[in-house]
Amino acid sequence: MTTEQRTMQYYVLDVFTHERFKGNQLAVVVINKDLDLKLYHDISREFNYSETSFIHYSKEEKALKVRSFTASGIEINGAGHNLLGAICLAELKDMNIFRHQEKPFVIMKKERIPISIENNGNDLPYIGMLQKPATTGNTVPIEDMAAALSLQPEDLAVRDWQPTVVKTEVGHLMVPIKNMEALNRAVSVKNSLKNLATGYGFEGCYCFTITDKDTPQIAQARFFNPSIGIDEDAATGSAAGPLGGFLFHKGYIHQNTDYSILQGVKMNQPSVLRFRVTPEGIWLSGTSIIVMEGILYI
Repeated sequence: MTTEQRTMQYYVLDVFTHERFKGNQLAVVVINKDLDLKLYHDISREFNYSETSFIHYSKEEKALKVRSFTASGIEINGAGHNLLGAICLAELKDMNIFRHQEKPFVIMKKERIPISIENNGNDLPYIGMLQKPATTGNTVPIEDMAAALSLQPEDLAVRDWQPTVVKTEVGHLMVPIKNMEALNRAVSVKNSLKNLATGYGFEGCYCFTITDKDTPQIAQARFFNPSIGIDEDAATGSAAGPLGGFLFHKGYIHQNTDYSILQGVKMNQPSVLRFRVTPEGIWLSGTSIIVMEGILYI
């Protein structure tokens, strides 16, 4: 960063929602070029949201570049709420980036992520982001998982489904829960979850219950990730994609069909995450709305 740049523009968006004060909060800082790593960490800690994203346009690569950090200084990659909010901001502020790309994409660190943009005459753009195809990993014993969620083993008795690690960009544990009452009753035991995450090779825990077929969403979910300081998250794109992969592997859903997940209800921050499983990967989509903007002094 040059010494002349003493201020930066920032915005706060609610992500995976079209309503202010719902969804998952994200701070997005507009920068001219990459910053020192310590400054990324300091700014993210100052905002103290689950994640803060930093965006700038690269003339060399003719693309929007995004980096995201947690309040504890951990860098986050992949197509989650941190990326969705950043792309929505670029569209809402008419930064005139994506219309010049033959096939729209963004760059997170060095990875090129395909995106789609739907405006359809609406005030808010609908953004799609392509995650990698889902792969499955370890399963966790139901008894251990129930104890780590302050539940009983019978609360996790869903079909023949086991708590399973599923990865698109990030490996999260998919935890089937019997019903909505048990999902709302879950309380994470942080040390137990951390130990299970280390032992079985996953980051966060995505608890979900299948909803009635008459509801708009196929599942309702809650997300816990104490390993990176997230007690509970209102919308977790990096886990919604793997859940789509899990349900597809189980034969519960079809390819090339849109489904959605409701998350954040317990936090009074309802979020809707849409996904579509395709041969090239999992498209995750949603919208965002700006709730704040201001000047950051450094």
